[in-house]
Amino acid sequence: MTKVNTSLIVGLTFVATLGGLLFGYDTAVISGAVSSIDAYFITPQHLSETAASSWSGWTISCATFGCVLGAALAGWLSNSLGRKGGMIVAALLFLVGSIGSAIPELGLGSIGHMGPAALWPFILYRILGGVGVGVASMLSPLYIAEISPSAIRGRLVSFNQLAIVGGMLIVYFVNWYIAAQGDDAWLKATGWRLMLASEAIPSLLFLTLLMFVPDTPRWFVLRGQNERALQALRRITDEADARTIVTEIENTLKTPTLPLFSFGTAVVVVGILLSVFQQFVGINAVLYYAPLMFGNLGASTDSAMLQTIVVGAANTIFTVIAILTVDRWGRRPLLIVGALIMGVAMIVLGCLFYAKASGIAPLIAILTYIAGFALSWGPVVWVLLSEMFPNAIKGKAMAIAVAAQWIANLFVSWTFKILIGSSALNALFNHGFPYWIYGAMSLLAAFLVARYVPETKGKTLEAIQDLWRPGSARLPASAGTLEDVAMAGKAKWPG
Repeated sequence: MTKVNTSLIVGLTFVATLGGLLFGYDTAVISGAVSSIDAYFITPQHLSETAASSWSGWTISCATFGCVLGAALAGWLSNSLGRKGGMIVAALLFLVGSIGSAIPELGLGSIGHMGPAALWPFILYRILGGVGVGVASMLSPLYIAEISPSAIRGRLVSFNQLAIVGGMLIVYFVNWYIAAQGDDAWLKATGWRLMLASEAIPSLLFLTLLMFVPDTPRWFVLRGQNERALQALRRITDEADARTIVTEIENTLKTPTLPLFSFGTAVVVVGILLSVFQQFVGINAVLYYAPLMFGNLGASTDSAMLQTIVVGAANTIFTVIAILTVDRWGRRPLLIVGALIMGVAMIVLGCLFYAKASGIAPLIAILTYIAGFALSWGPVVWVLLSEMFPNAIKGKAMAIAVAAQWIANLFVSWTFKILIGSSALNALFNHGFPYWIYGAMSLLAAFLVARYVPETKGKTLEAIQDLWRPGSARLPASAGTLEDVAMAGKAKWPG
């Protein structure tokens, strides 16, 4: 039996998942500072309602633009600096982004007195932090996958998703604690800066621990440093297994890269649609703006922060359930049921806003929505994206799908502030209109999965690849290479 150094693997996984934790922390920390950012940067400009809402939405969501850039840069960083080197860059960007966004006047003017003049530096620092998120969103799970034995790889990689929602929950607690230290005036003057600066603590921890971890064996083999790969593997497993793994890595590097549409257009389009609908269901409108949402329902600042913690806790608990059940229940059932739950919950929430309801009912609707998402479209879309693309196009297809996801995230988080800030829409629907849109998108997402997405549970990657060849249930016996498959696919369905 192969000897595995489980404690070392778990330790390395913990370090890498700090990138996922910072992913969640950075994207959710802004939720507690929305009203303060508006008061300091936007309101003094005396803009029209639409312009003010648009600028506010861009200021809150601009980090997502950085995520798009970071996701695009991650592949290059991982190949030029290594998986470890790329994560170090991400940690530095988290650190600079947190401190800079907390004190954007640094080096430019008097802290607390520049107001709108410090808006562009603030946006720049938030974008830098977003670049760190984009890099970490790819490299943290990649690092874990490349240092993990195959028998426990799926479980260890899934911890990164758990770290993301855990980071969101932690920052909701941090924001609530900071907000409780003073009144609204103190929060708008000082508290929001402490919220954003708090990210520097996990950023420094991530950066420090990365100095003590090795790069991955695959990275060393890519650089032709097989002996260093063996040294790294000997710390994890025995000599015979280490040499076998190095040989397997060398063989995988021989896999040809084919044009994006070598297996037809359907697999690429479905992957993009899954990514886009993961955002169009409105999840980040809830996670980024939860305190504002509860404030619109009449909750005080303290109560809104506490209810936001409950949302974060529900997100974490149901993500754990999804991780434990995705291999038993299947991908399609989870996605369809989850989308239906989200659709009903969002439509009900919109009706509650319209009826000016208060109390426990809106919180139950939001928690139901969060449960539906965390059980399904949160983790399961990532599982599907990792499985559905054939190896010969996986890199290109994944990059496009992830970029589409971040662009959709930016669109939703930006436009939500415009919709929720429209006095005309609010006069008609009392803040309920956006939630009806997200409910409709959720129901459309259920239809997309039911109609176009195949089940991948229990199938080998080769069998999944075959699902995308129109008119064929399985590969012909003569199709022995990826080149043969690609040519057969192009002959039957020109891409």
